[in-house]
Amino acid sequence: MSKILIVAEHLGGKLNSSTARCVSCATAIGGEIHVAVLADAPDAVAAEAALIAGVAKVVTVANAANAHPIAQVLAPQVAKLAAGYSHVLGPSTTFGKDLMPCVAALLGVAQVSDIMAVESSHVFKRPIYAGNAIITVEAPSAMAVVGTVRTASWPAAANGGNAAVEAASVGAALPSHTRFVSLQQGKSDRPDLQSASKVVSGGRALGSADAFSVIYSLADKMGAAVGASRAAVDAGYVPNELQVGQTGKIIAPELYVAIGISGAIQHLTGIKDAGTIVAINKDAEAPIFEIADFGLVGDLFAIVPELEKSL
Repeated sequence: MSKILIVAEHLGGKLNSSTARCVSCATAIGGEIHVAVLADAPDAVAAEAALIAGVAKVVTVANAANAHPIAQVLAPQVAKLAAGYSHVLGPSTTFGKDLMPCVAALLGVAQVSDIMAVESSHVFKRPIYAGNAIITVEAPSAMAVVGTVRTASWPAAANGGNAAVEAASVGAALPSHTRFVSLQQGKSDRPDLQSASKVVSGGRALGSADAFSVIYSLADKMGAAVGASRAAVDAGYVPNELQVGQTGKIIAPELYVAIGISGAIQHLTGIKDAGTIVAINKDAEAPIFEIADFGLVGDLFAIVPELEKSL
């Protein structure tokens, strides 16, 4: 029987929804599911994790060094915790992409990235070529599987669990060459981009950071999160934490509104699992229209204000 350890993602004492999505993947693998919470004060996060249906145990590691999610600090501790587990999973988010390769290296195994479907305990499907192809990957059965879960491909496991919480002491050597300096992140009252059910994104066609205000205004009217194409981020219209796509955030909202986004394959990779895609672009030949459920050709600066008025 498989025994699966999921490394919880959290920030500011709150559990990220990516952890519940990893639980859904672990449920598909089958086996006993444990969640590891590494923090300076893990109790509040552990209590949230214990409520996720399907979780049998929450293992906490309290260490002042874990106050910030630094991969080089967390990885040696996760590798120690991994003893006895058949699978060690983390989300395919910025957090997981940073941490899990370090864990895999310490355990001496190859990582299985972006797990989107489970065929069996050691056979998985994952996207390649910017999502244009899906391959089947088989991990050696004699070794532990270390993987990242493509969170856009899995629903969040529901609450309703009542897992036991157990403290663990991990005597892992922490690095002396890595230290926390500062955290720079944008703050917003809007929904989180990776977990929002509705997302409004803008592209390079906006033309400037000031013009991006039409995206913010529409998103606020809809109660949606705000995203952007890489071109808009590279142009300096918005900060990079709003980037959607292969080199940004992979999302799966119920509704995705792409405004002034042409639809480069790297961007489409990040939204292919969205429930409904709406595109607004003045170029009728823009690739975004090939995957959009609804498309409107025209000047976004005329269409978006009219759309907002009608809401």
